[in-house]
Amino acid sequence: MKQQTESSSTSGEKFSRPDLLGVAKRKLSRVERLNLRLVRASFRPGLIDKSLRYLQSTVGQAWIHFSTRHLREVHGLERLPDLSSGQSIVVVANHRSFFDLYVITAELVRRGLKQRIVFLVRSDFFYDSILGFFVNFLMSFLAMYPPIFRQRKKAALSLLALDELGWMLRQGGIFAGLHPEGTRSRGDDPYAFLPAQPGVGRVIQRAGVPVIPVFVNGLGNDLLKQVKGNFSGRGDKISVTFGAPIEFGGLLAEKSNTRTYRKISERCMEAISELGEEEKALRAC
Repeated sequence: MKQQTESSSTSGEKFSRPDLLGVAKRKLSRVERLNLRLVRASFRPGLIDKSLRYLQSTVGQAWIHFSTRHLREVHGLERLPDLSSGQSIVVVANHRSFFDLYVITAELVRRGLKQRIVFLVRSDFFYDSILGFFVNFLMSFLAMYPPIFRQRKKAALSLLALDELGWMLRQGGIFAGLHPEGTRSRGDDPYAFLPAQPGVGRVIQRAGVPVIPVFVNGLGNDLLKQVKGNFSGRGDKISVTFGAPIEFGGLLAEKSNTRTYRKISERCMEAISELGEEEKALRAC
């Protein structure tokens, strides 16, 4: 696949940026290519990128904070690394609700996070319709990037999207929220998880940046009900438990393949599970 070489990491080692747009020409519709091009272009240094960072850190975190503050309890803040530097950071969390990463990120922004925020997202709706672009902007100020394509014929493009995110993190100034489970766990037990998927491990190995585990419990998928419950005080308690950056030992130096990626993702889920047990004990007090 054609690739373009762009900037390097702080260590001086050069990395190649995947030619996501080039491959997209052969695999995506005109609307999908337009949305991809527009969102991708917003990361170029300049006024648009600065404006989106500002909106994410002000308007974005404010509405989330005020919509959950009466129900939200946060633990483990003392374990967090310095959030105010320009270094990229990855957060890995369990996946119970559409809003897990919103609540996590809003809390971190209030604690000094200044990086541009991104979340891996399914391409359906957000990238295959014009309306999806505007919802992406209104809900997250274009945080929903890069897109993952579920169709088998677009699998190669999804791998490039994962590598794109790894490359972006290498450049610095990016905060990425990821779910190692890959999709939402819909069972009744919030402490039971789906198997770890290799995609997140692929990103983490390529990025080489701090990875913070988080366990979230209490969020639902009905946004209106969630907001009403917050202001009435009758909603379910929302708990967010942060862990210290994950130690991967020699995993990140192992050969890059699906087996290694899965082991990295499994290590993330182990850390999240440990936080889940901690949260369970706190909730029982």
